[in-house]
Amino acid sequence: MKKIPEFKSEDKERQFWSKADSTEYNDWKKAKKVIFTDLKPSVKTISLRLPEYMLEEIKLLANKRDIPYQSLMKIFLSERIKKELSV
Repeated sequence: MKKIPEFKSEDKERQFWSKADSTEYNDWKKAKKVIFTDLKPSVKTISLRLPEYMLEEIKLLANKRDIPYQSLMKIFLSERIKKELSV
């Protein structure tokens, strides 16, 4: 097995693994299933311009569900992305 190199950033590691064959670095027959319960995805802050009425309606819907409006927006986006990708 080849030795996995040290990476200076996640971007460098991502670039490496996008081209490398992982079977040259890992014996997947010895792999064990693991669940990462506290793993949080990387997030990026964005600026989004919405009409005021739309934001107010989202806040109203979020209030009915008793969740923050940003969380509801993520739920809506996630559902739509899944729908679009399944077509």
